[in-house]
Amino acid sequence: MALLTGTRRAHAAGRASLLTTAVVAIGLIASACSLGAPAVTPPADPLGVVTVAPGEKLHLAFWGVLSGADASLGTDSQRGVEIAIADRDGKLLDHDIQLTSQDALCTPEGGATAASALAADKTIVGLIGSTCSDETVGGIAAVTSAGLTTISPSNTRPALTDPSRDASYAGYLRTAHSDAFQGKAVAEFVYNELGLKTAATIHDGSAYAEALQQVFADNFTELGGTITAQEAVQKGQTDMHAVLTSVAASNNGGPPDVLYYPIFTAEGGFITSQITDVAGMENVVKIGSDGLFSKDFVEAAGPNANGMYLSSPDFTKFKAGYQDFLQKYKDAYGEDPIQIFHAHAYDATNMMMDAIEKVAVKSGDTLYIGRQALRDALYATKDFDGITGTLTCNQYGDCGAPVIAVYQISPREVGPPVVWPPEAPIWPQ
Repeated sequence: MALLTGTRRAHAAGRASLLTTAVVAIGLIASACSLGAPAVTPPADPLGVVTVAPGEKLHLAFWGVLSGADASLGTDSQRGVEIAIADRDGKLLDHDIQLTSQDALCTPEGGATAASALAADKTIVGLIGSTCSDETVGGIAAVTSAGLTTISPSNTRPALTDPSRDASYAGYLRTAHSDAFQGKAVAEFVYNELGLKTAATIHDGSAYAEALQQVFADNFTELGGTITAQEAVQKGQTDMHAVLTSVAASNNGGPPDVLYYPIFTAEGGFITSQITDVAGMENVVKIGSDGLFSKDFVEAAGPNANGMYLSSPDFTKFKAGYQDFLQKYKDAYGEDPIQIFHAHAYDATNMMMDAIEKVAVKSGDTLYIGRQALRDALYATKDFDGITGTLTCNQYGDCGAPVIAVYQISPREVGPPVVWPPEAPIWPQ
């Protein structure tokens, strides 16, 4: 019995020894694996790092006008953002994309409010917007100071990317053109193509309109033309008879050849619908710009929109992929584009997502995205293959291809029913 007990003890001791050896071996293997694949250290970044944890969504945000008379401008761009995200099956770096939006109302105050809300949300990786230059004027300081970077598809005010801009614009880029090009193009069209020598302008006090009409006036004067008046209306103004009466007498007691009013939908509609009420203005050539490039404007303007000219990006110069984009747009929303900057928003969103892919640091299913690294990558964009063109960003945030055309509203567009957009520009050819 004593011998049997000793044998059992020997066997038990052997099993314990084997178990201890196995545990040690497993520990050594685990240690070796750990040494071979060390944990990723989150990057250091002077503007901070956004962490996207396993199972969390990667948060992008859009800001721009989404209500009121100018809602088509923002809605059209937001749709471009949504199509770009859908083209990647709603995912980036194996994380679902969350897209949220802020209505910035096309005013400096609305831009400031929207930007404050965006700046407070630390989960946001990048922004697309704003849509109106006034929104950016009001909001860019909050965006930049929060370490965020935004790409606008439709801001065109020249000062936003001027070399003299202040440091609050460090987080700003755009795929839209600068109105330094658009105002010059309209002046050349009026003076050289139409052969008209006198013009008056009306702006609405917005950063966009005031700057654009001044670029036009300066270039028109350089060409040899005469600016007879530079008038202003207020946002929300509905009765335009007084300002139109002033314009009607501005050319030595008579009307100018041209009235250029690069403003927005509501006020542009009132000017256009009321212009024939004022004696002498019946035959004045009417010209607007991309702020009026929408079905909503034509509906607001009524029959007087027929024959009016609008300057805007030349969509016939967009790249081959634009036709596929248009089909996706119609399939998704049941209509053709309602403004002109949908393609610029699509390109801006893809630029943003490409830059995120370049700078994101992965640790398993966790992403670390440095805010300064993302900003630097966006500014370094070169030869980006967009549908609006091949885009390269300069040090001031201008990335767009400034190809401007002039369209003419015809009975096809005026209707009824209103059909939008025009089929092709009339200039240049």
